[in-house]
Amino acid sequence: MSAHTCHAHGCETACKPEFLMCGKHWRMVPRHIQSDVLAAYRPGQCSLNPLPSDAWFDAAFAAVDAVAAREAGK
Repeated sequence: MSAHTCHAHGCETACKPEFLMCGKHWRMVPRHIQSDVLAAYRPGQCSLNPLPSDAWFDAAFAAVDAVAAREAGK
């Protein structure tokens, strides 16, 4: 089984499967998007029920996009 890594583009930092991103990248996500990700997370979605909700995917994509924009200087 391969290690879970941060979902920020190009980041290979290992993190717990319950975490969307490593600490460095998570701190770059605006708080309102962090709240959306956490609110949509279902306990066990990484192991018991590996299919996250559409709301979680929407929030996660917004978080990844926010980090990409910030790293690009936008």
